[in-house]
Amino acid sequence: MRIVRIGLGLSLVLMCLAACYYYRLEQKLTPENKDWLQRVDYIITSEERKLFLNLSDDEKASFREEFWLERDPDPSTEENEFRMEYDARLEAANQLFMGEGRPGYRTDRGRIYILYGPPMDRTTTPPGDSGRTREIWYYGNFPVVFVDEFSTGRFSLFTFDLSPLRDLNIKYMHELGRTPGQAEAAAPGQKSGLDFAWKVRVEAVGPERVEGEVEITVPLLHVWFAVQEEGMETVLDLRLEVRDPGEAVIWEYEQAIPLAVEERALQENPRMKHRLAVPLRIEGPSRRFRQGTYRIFAVLINRTGDARVRKVKTFKLD
Repeated sequence: MRIVRIGLGLSLVLMCLAACYYYRLEQKLTPENKDWLQRVDYIITSEERKLFLNLSDDEKASFREEFWLERDPDPSTEENEFRMEYDARLEAANQLFMGEGRPGYRTDRGRIYILYGPPMDRTTTPPGDSGRTREIWYYGNFPVVFVDEFSTGRFSLFTFDLSPLRDLNIKYMHELGRTPGQAEAAAPGQKSGLDFAWKVRVEAVGPERVEGEVEITVPLLHVWFAVQEEGMETVLDLRLEVRDPGEAVIWEYEQAIPLAVEERALQENPRMKHRLAVPLRIEGPSRRFRQGTYRIFAVLINRTGDARVRKVKTFKLD
């Protein structure tokens, strides 16, 4: 028992030393670096934070650029959609939640707004005998509650378990809140955040021909459906594109995928998936199939709610 206590004591001492070390590094940050670190506080990992704090100022500048590049959902475009969405939500939070004695994005409501987007519905309960004001945000059927203890305009997060919202994140839910009826069109218990898994097989079968297959698997639990009398329906739009080492588009594919499912069936089997195999065949001058790294892009759009996700893979032709 004594050994255990000594071990725990030593661990606590080491943890305190580490915390003090990184606290001192934060205090030494330039105003620019300190402001940047505060603005990305909700999405930077603990390992990234430690690495950033240990870098020189010149290295920190490069780190900030790389930080956003690693979160760019589509490096082929000039815009970084993730950063644009994050910055837009942060600025909106500053405008919406001012007046609490700190920047809007540093408030509890600002943090939830930035991480999960604008709520689908929002209600305010006036103070009763207790003098407390409540503000309730709804994401689908899930309520997030904020309480203003003394009705002074300073709200604190009251809902501590946000695990039902774990899939509502800014990377995949850029369109969250655009469609007010989106929640009613979702199956009960459905997760948000359109997603898909995919496999790509490509090989050159001749000097002027490339063949392969793209396999797409979509978990239905991540799909928004429109509720009809006979069940739930929606349409997914799939777009595929292959670019050669010079970034020229050499193959394109589009398909509308109608989906229909019974609500009860999805509830009983939440792991239901839709699989689609797309044959890939490219024919052309042999110069188009020179050795190098090719990229294939996939875009999946859920017409109900207009949610979308984009992914990219690379492959080589020898």
